[in-house]
Amino acid sequence: MTGTERREFIVNHIKNSKSPVPGKALAELCDVSRQVIVQDMALIRTAGYDIISTNRGYIIQNGPSAASRIFKVQHTDEQMEDELTSIVDLGGNVVNVMVHHKAYGHMEAPLGINSRKKVQDFVATIKSGKSSPLKNITSNYHYHNIEAENEETLDLIEQMLRQKGFLIEP
Repeated sequence: MTGTERREFIVNHIKNSKSPVPGKALAELCDVSRQVIVQDMALIRTAGYDIISTNRGYIIQNGPSAASRIFKVQHTDEQMEDELTSIVDLGGNVVNVMVHHKAYGHMEAPLGINSRKKVQDFVATIKSGKSSPLKNITSNYHYHNIEAENEETLDLIEQMLRQKGFLIEP
């Protein structure tokens, strides 16, 4: 079974289960280590599934959003919270952040920011000084994959990013 097939199996198994599915049980079913399951869960979450880890096992809240779009944006560190809050307030899920660096190439980090609470947590982590935004290595230029329930919501997000001066037009 390939990694993609395994992750599809995991999602379907959890969806069809009437109770939380322990990671150990998934590891045994897939004939992999528990650590592989943990890594798969991160990839499954990045794909848009709201996987929750409970003390009894994994459950899925919902599947991936119906629509997604990649936006090229630029803003300062001080504007980051405004950008993210504005996106989630319109119903968007900021799946990731990506940059294309001339020396390092494509770099990407999962975010999964879909609420004001997650925006606040992310911004607090950055402000703690332990990390800096990925956009800082490319003069603030970066990309976000944003998911939403429909294309109309993505259109509203695009319009807002344009109005605030964050959107870089193609």
